[in-house]
Amino acid sequence: MPERDAIVVGAGIAGLMAALKLAPLRVTVLCKTRLGKGAATDWAQGGIAAAIGRDDSPGLHALDTRNAGAGINESSMVDILTRDAPARIDELLALGAAFDRDPSGELALGREAAHQRRRIVKAGGDATGHEILKTLIEAVQAHPSIEIVENAIADDAILEGDRVRGIYARSHADGARLELRARAVVLATGGIGRLYRYTTNPVQATGDGIAIAARAGALLADMEFVQFHPTALAIGRDPMPLVTEAVRGEGAILVNDLGERFMLGLHPDAELAPRDVVARAIFEQLQRGRTVGLDARAAIGDAFPRAFPTVFGFCESAGIDPRTRTIPVAPAAHYHMGGIAVDEWGRTSLAGLWACGEVSATGVHGANRLASNSLLEALVYGSRVADDVRNATAPPDRIATAPYRAPAGANGGEAQAIADLRNVMYANVGLVRDERGLLEALARIDALEIAFADTGGELRNLLVVARLIAEAALARRESRGSHYRRDYPDADDAFAKRSFTRLRSVA
Repeated sequence: MPERDAIVVGAGIAGLMAALKLAPLRVTVLCKTRLGKGAATDWAQGGIAAAIGRDDSPGLHALDTRNAGAGINESSMVDILTRDAPARIDELLALGAAFDRDPSGELALGREAAHQRRRIVKAGGDATGHEILKTLIEAVQAHPSIEIVENAIADDAILEGDRVRGIYARSHADGARLELRARAVVLATGGIGRLYRYTTNPVQATGDGIAIAARAGALLADMEFVQFHPTALAIGRDPMPLVTEAVRGEGAILVNDLGERFMLGLHPDAELAPRDVVARAIFEQLQRGRTVGLDARAAIGDAFPRAFPTVFGFCESAGIDPRTRTIPVAPAAHYHMGGIAVDEWGRTSLAGLWACGEVSATGVHGANRLASNSLLEALVYGSRVADDVRNATAPPDRIATAPYRAPAGANGGEAQAIADLRNVMYANVGLVRDERGLLEALARIDALEIAFADTGGELRNLLVVARLIAEAALARRESRGSHYRRDYPDADDAFAKRSFTRLRSVA
């Protein structure tokens, strides 16, 4: 395949926005599955936060974002995010995105936890991600300069000296090797949810981009901060269907099986407290042997099928009618604030490599992401990456590339190893952590790395990311945002800063 201007690894909202903004440059988008399948964007229910209401402003949006981030947000990145948000909404509207409207024809704005204002732009009630993904796919497919390579799995970066010059990949269908070269590589591979036993993420969320960048020597940041969504639908499915936070935004309450509304005494905002507070509260109820339900009967009632059709469909498939009974919920790994460290243009520490979306660590979320800022971050920084790549100088003349040793195929015991890893990560590196549990997790990771030293497939990447998260969690001897240590339950000013790491060492 001839050298392209850019290779975008990942075909969710961040990757497609970057590719669209790069056109008419010659762009190849590497998609792990068929286009439109396997992206977390497609599952995103809540919406996009943007200060477009008459009583709102980017400054208020920024304040809410910083408050949720527990004091370690990258302030300049927050300002960019909230300032650029309205323009990104306008762009999606221009592309034909069908966002929900109120009776007057204005965009219907919802409210979610820790937002002072109604600023959540939605589509189809709770199908926002699906609508955005559909809109971007149609726009990308209309550009002849954008090539989509489907069912291809990225393995490693092509390094020439200290510069990234492409991606080694393989066909999912027949294992054929691909060597894709370009003057710019953009990683937009999404999150790490598959690392945890309970997750709302698709099975493809295996931390591929972080692992690729880490093996290449890139700087990573904030790896310890993993957000657990409080209300995943607890009906025994893997992944767990999400019950969007907007349901609580419309007044639904949390009760245990004794009928107790337990959030009232824990936080002034009760069910609309920051996600880490609500998730840990539910987790503690479950640890005590209680079950937890989301009660929308009084607040939403008969309007539920119309207001939240996706959630209603999930409930209905499990024999649950949220109009007449509570919805069983439990916390599940949902979003990773950490990832590849980037600057305000999505540049990584490696020349020729950019990152955007959940795989990146802009610092905008701090220790805990504000609801509905994830799709927004992908749009804002996907767009900025494209602007920077477009203006980047051409790479130097090619130099010799070291022979590439491709990872072996998956071993026979890989499925069980992944199951073991997911269990230990949820138990020991999940919502509540301590030194003993983290060391136990690292010992198990050590053993799996030895047993599967030559493996390929998703286990290879999951082990890299698991180690990085556990090591960073062990090093942060405090509790902050989504990172909670029962042996260090208070925040410590000495740790009121972001963390940075490279593979095998945490700084």
